[in-house]
Amino acid sequence: MEQLQSIEAVGATVDEAVERGLDALNVKRDNVMVEVLDEGIHGVGGIRPREARVRLTVKRPSSPAGIQIAGEVQATTEPDADDDAAAQNATQTLQEILDKMRIKADVVPRWDVQQVQGEKPDLRLILDIRGDDLGILIGRQSETIDALQYITRLVVSREVERRFNLIVDVEGYKARRENQLVQLAKRMAERVASTRKSVALEPMPAHERRLVHIALRDHPTVTTESVGRGDRRKVTIIPKR
Repeated sequence: MEQLQSIEAVGATVDEAVERGLDALNVKRDNVMVEVLDEGIHGVGGIRPREARVRLTVKRPSSPAGIQIAGEVQATTEPDADDDAAAQNATQTLQEILDKMRIKADVVPRWDVQQVQGEKPDLRLILDIRGDDLGILIGRQSETIDALQYITRLVVSREVERRFNLIVDVEGYKARRENQLVQLAKRMAERVASTRKSVALEPMPAHERRLVHIALRDHPTVTTESVGRGDRRKVTIIPKR
């Protein structure tokens, strides 16, 4: 049997580790299977930071399109009773964290189906924190909100004994940011297509760079690549030859 090419990669977040692995393999994300070995942890609130670690395995040419995460339960488009119980657990967990932080806010849960062209629908729980003056919960490049998401996901995943897909948001900040990034990517792509000159976007974290890559991966006249290191890593939009 043919031995599949596989490497391990690390990064500040799972997305960053995946991006580094893709760069090392020189392949696109939908051409690999991703196994999360360690989600890592942000260094906030006295918690010692730990890098995320993933294993990337290149798919055989006959493999179906889309990302496959080893050991993860296939998502459906409708929550079942177990999902609803986990959602209640997640809501309560995040609310308790906010109370201990002395943040006056409410956690509002909702289900969302993320559909990316060429990939399977992904059911995820959105926990939207609502209140007044909550900017402190976002932090620089979303560091604080990402730490809240990591801790909540870790607690709930241990309770349900599987990796539970949830997103922590603050007054719809992430949803607005995602939409802004996609629209920006499309505008810049049209500029690149028209001028035939590459454009570099602002430095952004791995999960935001991934949004740009996905938004433009099927564009007929431009392609994208991540350049730079660490906090200065950015997406460059390049005209296709």
